Amino acid sequence: MKDYEVRDISLAPSGRQRIEWVRHNMPLLTGLKEKYGSLPEKEKPFYDTRISLSIHLEPKTAYLCETLAAAGATMSVTGCNPLSTQDDTAAALAEAGMRVYAVHGESEEDYYKHIEMALEHRPHIVIDDGGDLAACLHGKRPDLAEEVRGGGEETTTGIIRLKALAADGRLKYPVVAVNDARCKHLFDNRYGTGQSVWDSILRNTNLIIASKTVVVAGYGWCGRGIAMRASALGASVIVTEIDPVKAIEARMDGYSVMTMWEAAPLGDIFISATGCKDVITLDHMAFMKDRVILANAGHFNVEVDVKALADRAESSYEARSNIMAYVLPGGNTVHIMAEGRLVNIAAADGHPAEIMDMSFAVQFMSAMYIQGNYKELPRDVLDVSAEIDTRIAEQRLAAWGVKIDSLTPEQEKYLSSWEL
Repeated sequence: MKDYEVRDISLAPSGRQRIEWVRHNMPLLTGLKEKYGSLPEKEKPFYDTRISLSIHLEPKTAYLCETLAAAGATMSVTGCNPLSTQDDTAAALAEAGMRVYAVHGESEEDYYKHIEMALEHRPHIVIDDGGDLAACLHGKRPDLAEEVRGGGEETTTGIIRLKALAADGRLKYPVVAVNDARCKHLFDNRYGTGQSVWDSILRNTNLIIASKTVVVAGYGWCGRGIAMRASALGASVIVTEIDPVKAIEARMDGYSVMTMWEAAPLGDIFISATGCKDVITLDHMAFMKDRVILANAGHFNVEVDVKALADRAESSYEARSNIMAYVLPGGNTVHIMAEGRLVNIAAADGHPAEIMDMSFAVQFMSAMYIQGNYKELPRDVLDVSAEIDTRIAEQRLAAWGVKIDSLTPEQEKYLSSWEL
């Protein structure tokens, strides 16, 4: 099998430059790399361990791969979205000696071929974003799952898929729900998505957000972040939800709450962040304003029904880079960003380095947990331990030079006692 399949290995110097930039802004991973990379080879936590990784292949992910490799792992790497791979980053990892299989803009057929190629070296640990490695291991290539000790899942969509496997009694190995760690979803999903989605929309549209009406579908942690930043930019925000508790929270946070049918004629920009399919349909689009902008912040390109729109449109054209315009029979134009794929990474650079430093520290520590405990762990979706969460939070504060209080023995006794 090929050692790598990238667009152009000569792009490696550009990728290396970008990896070096994020390295200086990811102190948690740097600390892990220095700590475990300095150990004798056989004492490294991932000595003689093969790891297959499928995460958006850009510089921050590359630095996670290099940190795992420094800790002894043999890495096989692919992307988790055809539009999120950055070719220079892939080339830099390939030049560094890793098995890399990913090309920006590749066909769906090549994308799944590369997923399979990343699994061909029979991993002991799989690190996933969206669950495509796991789906391949449980569907098309169960023979490659025999040596898997466990894995980590980065995002909500992947955890939904893995929990469905576990509920069916078909999950073949333990998986740590990295997304559910406090040091992941409270910051990555909220502050990372909130900033990076608007970074993508701003750089690709060059339009003002103040004075516009923004519709956010879904008020999970990602939706909260998107709505918060939209409001800060001066937009009026509408939230659509299916969960009554989250709808109450959105209302009390100051946003209008209504159905997508009610919101359809009101919004100037629509952003889906639900993890579900058919959130914005062709029927909804028929009631939208002329030149409306639709973007998806969920993992898979199924939240906005781009296929139905393309089939129905009388014509289409590229309005700007990363924006396709579809002209409906009535004359209105609908703009779709990044083909309806994950807009913050398919049409921009994804989450800030400092945010992914925390998320990827959780991935690294969860992989270490799998490595040390896989023989005793159930084949289920497992929570990140409170110890890992706390340690990463302490390290993040230390990197900022921030100190916090601690409980006195008397306070600990008070909090653990039922007596007055």
